Amino acid sequence: MELRYWSLLIFLGSIWGSAFMFIKIATPELGAVFLVQLRLALASLVFLPLLLRNKQLRLFKKSFKYILILSLTNTAIPFVLFSEASKGSDSNMLAILNSSTALMTMLIALFWLKEKIISKQVIGLLIGFIGIIILVNPSNSSIDPYSATICLAGSFCYAFSGVFIQKYCININKMVLIGWSLIFGTILLLPISLFNLPTSFPSNNAILSVLWLGVVSTGLSFIGYVRLIEKVGAVKTSTVAYFLPVFGIIWGNIFLNELVSFLIIVGCIMVLIGVFFATSNDQNLEAVDGK
Repeated sequence: MELRYWSLLIFLGSIWGSAFMFIKIATPELGAVFLVQLRLALASLVFLPLLLRNKQLRLFKKSFKYILILSLTNTAIPFVLFSEASKGSDSNMLAILNSSTALMTMLIALFWLKEKIISKQVIGLLIGFIGIIILVNPSNSSIDPYSATICLAGSFCYAFSGVFIQKYCININKMVLIGWSLIFGTILLLPISLFNLPTSFPSNNAILSVLWLGVVSTGLSFIGYVRLIEKVGAVKTSTVAYFLPVFGIIWGNIFLNELVSFLIIVGCIMVLIGVFFATSNDQNLEAVDGK
């Protein structure tokens, strides 16, 4: 892969890794549901000019039922779960547990897609889940059990969505799929948001956090992500997941003074090693990229 694409991958990882920090800042003032409502609405506005082209509208009609499902499982539900989890967790823990998506994806694909699994993947799965246990155990004061549970539930939603796309949407335009799922996520969440309005006007920090989450880390970054898939393929692009927890830890420590304990470092390393081995089945990876 060319240096410019590696640079873009690292840049995306740094932006998405920062998202957890901004979630941590904005959620206490706006609430989990209303924050996600604003985040999705802003991201939708970024995507809308691209989606209203005639070609994209034609593709939308063919993909509507898939878009509707993904608007819940890949955007609205996991976004709310991670925002809610931030109330009882440091932002770096959100970033690390988000990486468990790859481990869950392998398990779902095993049972749903009947993908073959090799011994190296089994070892990766075991190492990864040991890392998760280290991170969510009660002695780790960086996250409480409730937040850890719903954080992992959000990761499961992402994992389900990834396998769902692989099974039903492999040939569907990803810009249409992701963009319209953001828009419908906004629409579906609106009735709930009306009953979860903030009680006071948010601070400047909360407002700036929402703008960053919606416009940059969701809207513009997702467009960059789709473009990168088109250039280098889904498999190589998926390696951005390795950068998220690293930058999540860095940003949380620098800007929120979050503790980086020995348990967090060990757990993070084990999760990333587990993800590396769990996603190392070359035959299945080639199938995802359509080679």
